[in-house]
Amino acid sequence: MLALSPREAIVGLSTRADDADSRLREQARGLPLRRTTLESVLAARPDVVVRHWGGDEKLLAALRRRGIAVVEAPEATSFDDVRLSLREIGAALGQPARAEALVREMDDRLARAGGAWGGARALYLPPGGATAGKGTLIGAMLEAAGLTPAASRPGYSTVSLEALVMRPPAAVVLGFFDTFMLANANWGPGRHQALRRTVKDRTIASLPGEVIGCPGWFVAEAAETLAARAPK
Repeated sequence: MLALSPREAIVGLSTRADDADSRLREQARGLPLRRTTLESVLAARPDVVVRHWGGDEKLLAALRRRGIAVVEAPEATSFDDVRLSLREIGAALGQPARAEALVREMDDRLARAGGAWGGARALYLPPGGATAGKGTLIGAMLEAAGLTPAASRPGYSTVSLEALVMRPPAAVVLGFFDTFMLANANWGPGRHQALRRTVKDRTIASLPGEVIGCPGWFVAEAAETLAARAPK
């Protein structure tokens, strides 16, 4: 919403819009933050509601019955999903040109990443220890930089200490270690010495939550950052 809509047209944002891991939190300041209830949304009198995680089907159905257009941004598992989501939301807001500008920005960053790591294995590791493999946007980000996700299974899974010891990855990419998630996370496998040694010797980047926390065009920035750390 903040990237695609004129500021004066925004009548409400999620209460998470100004949190520490929100990419455009500075732009969110000064705009009304609204709870995901029917009463709160109706009070704002919107023409369009853009929904990602908030609310439920009952709320969305109630909004549609009242003539309010609802466009959903699904969870992206690839950069193609991000492109599609940007274009659909841009069209719903009457801002297709802004959406295309963000698609171009994303694609330019992915082109600059250019597979710089040449297929080296990389372990993605957030504070909770749930790594990402193929079929996730994090996996697509790693691949855009030329890294192969070390996770043996698609989707998200717990780090395998045995696999880590037997076949340590060439690189480790940390995520979310800058936000509240670190303080609240129960590390689990992160306390193990084998994992600590791997992280210490092989970490190439610690990506902030604001860049990788949502399925937005800005995840391409992370791919560009990782590519810049590739051996020359």
